[in-house]
Amino acid sequence: MGTIAFVGLGVMGWPMARHLVAAGHQLRLFNRTAQTARRFAAACGGIPCATVAEAAIGSDALITCVGNDDDVRQVTVGPEGGFQSLADGALFIDHSTVSAELARTLASCNPRIACVDAPVSGGQAGAEAGQLAIMCGGTEAAVCAATPILQAYGRRIVRIGEAGHGQLAKMANQIAIAGVVQGLAESLHFATRAGLDTDALIDAIGQGAAQSWQMDNRARTMMEGRFDFGFAVDLMRKDLGLVLAEARANGASLPVAALVDQFYADVQKLGGARNDTSSLIRRLA
Repeated sequence: MGTIAFVGLGVMGWPMARHLVAAGHQLRLFNRTAQTARRFAAACGGIPCATVAEAAIGSDALITCVGNDDDVRQVTVGPEGGFQSLADGALFIDHSTVSAELARTLASCNPRIACVDAPVSGGQAGAEAGQLAIMCGGTEAAVCAATPILQAYGRRIVRIGEAGHGQLAKMANQIAIAGVVQGLAESLHFATRAGLDTDALIDAIGQGAAQSWQMDNRARTMMEGRFDFGFAVDLMRKDLGLVLAEARANGASLPVAALVDQFYADVQKLGGARNDTSSLIRRLA
């Protein structure tokens, strides 16, 4: 077991870091709100650090789980970033959802560090349970070295391809989710207007061709108006922004994703910026 600099103790990062401690890793912690790092150390273990550069000193790996491209740049190559302190041959594993261009840039500009872009799917519940799906971009050697660490909280760990391919896979994941959630919202809205018993409907169609993770886990809570299951509309719009920018660059046609992005904008206007993604049904009420 090694020493890991872990950056970003939010709703995803906290349980992931907790699983690393349980697996026997020594953590050096940094969080933008220093009190959160101190609270994690008191509850779970680890050493809070004043900067990412400090956290990376003597660490075998730097793991980040932060918000966007600018955040990742700041904690890696910024004035107090971790890359300046990592030893040659150390690992960098980024669980943030960011642009594929940034992932490629960090990997190509820092050949002495083994970089893996490793966005995750499974949400807060998957992180808590240690059952995340992890999409990895990087060299075979880098992903192989990262895998024993990722197994602490990953149920499915797949190398998609070279640097940036993990982020591109996460974009494909978000495209699929957006369409399914909108379809489910419209189905339930239609059923309500038609006067159907939605509990009976979900039982009837939930094991057939209409079945999906979203139906299994969100259909009834959508009908109850409960939208507090972690992954917020603000974050989904950030991700769909990355998707649509990449599509403009590669020529992909994504009419449904673009439309659902605007539907999420409607939810934001309704005050649902921090609602989870199943809140698409709110705009159909």
